[in-house]
Amino acid sequence: MSLQKNVLGTVLRPCSRDPLTGFFRNGCCETDEEDAGEHTACVRLTEEFLLFSKRVGNDLSTPRPEYDFPGLLPGQQWCVCAGRWVEAYRAGVVAPLVLEATHESLLDYLSLEELKKISV
Repeated sequence: MSLQKNVLGTVLRPCSRDPLTGFFRNGCCETDEEDAGEHTACVRLTEEFLLFSKRVGNDLSTPRPEYDFPGLLPGQQWCVCAGRWVEAYRAGVVAPLVLEATHESLLDYLSLEELKKISV
């Protein structure tokens, strides 16, 4: 896989290695055609976002040992699906973005100026 870029136009930085995130579980919000969910938004999780995500069908807080998934906590960083992040944002639930670790494809949803307003 070639080097992918972030929303700032520079090399995509890791989002989290502990817990290990990303569609490819390499710590980065990299994507390709296999990633139907577009796990491209690196966010700093909030309690509100975790509750919203669970309520709409994606429980990120409950450990799932059978998938080697530890369950996530507020304050941790994670690559979330672009569509889910935008859905939460439009519902008034903000999980701040880590721009250096957020894939450039998120610019298909919001402008860089908008993304900067909701970043850490």
